Amino acid sequence: MGAVYSSVARLFELGFRVTGVERRVDGLERLPASGPAIIASNHVGYVDYAFVMLGPPRPRREVAFLARSDFFEQPLVGTALRALRQIPVDAHGDPTGALRAAVAHLEAGGIVGLHPEGTINPSFLPLKGRTGAVRLAQLTGAPIVPTAVWGSQRLLTKWRPPAWPERRIPVRVIYGEPYHPGEGRPAALTLDLMGRIRALVEQAIRDEGAPPGSWWVPAAHGGSAPDPEEVAARLAEQARERRERRLGRKS
Repeated sequence: MGAVYSSVARLFELGFRVTGVERRVDGLERLPASGPAIIASNHVGYVDYAFVMLGPPRPRREVAFLARSDFFEQPLVGTALRALRQIPVDAHGDPTGALRAAVAHLEAGGIVGLHPEGTINPSFLPLKGRTGAVRLAQLTGAPIVPTAVWGSQRLLTKWRPPAWPERRIPVRVIYGEPYHPGEGRPAALTLDLMGRIRALVEQAIRDEGAPPGSWWVPAAHGGSAPDPEEVAARLAEQARERRERRLGRKS
């Protein structure tokens, strides 16, 4: 592991301890110890990537996550992402540069991480996903490791204020069985991938339990998280606004 990645990992571990986060990692043995792999995770909070990348105990493998290119434009966050050798992706423009970088990383034997949903899903139950993970697997032969992260939404998520004063929040990462999606239509194979991720998320929800009506639990599981259709409409409007801002910057 590189010195920068190792140093940042220790900083995140310190942050987890300071905030009293209770981490739990299951299925770590399913993450390949060597060779290429694609981690495809659900997306419920702003720090999901940190738990997926840094949740496992040391020694751990470095993960190059695909992150929105506008994050790289922020002074502090962008500097950290570049130091960690993460991969910028133009989510509302041309993603081919990110695809080439991810393919090169996998062909060099590395691990690439991504969130197929493309953005935080405040309904907290994965439904639709983009085809990037499947396309990368088809191009490189790397296995996909479906992954669930659960609980990080209680720290910092979309459309809610942060909850840093709250302590002892449990955050769990579950790595599923690696698999090769094979040949076929990426859209159809992505539906299968999202089903695997959803099954892991639902396992985490059942195992954790929560008081009825909890805001961080999907409505389908007795919580009060926003309805998926409402979320889809708001996210579509948000994506439209971001595309317009991006085009405005280029004009």
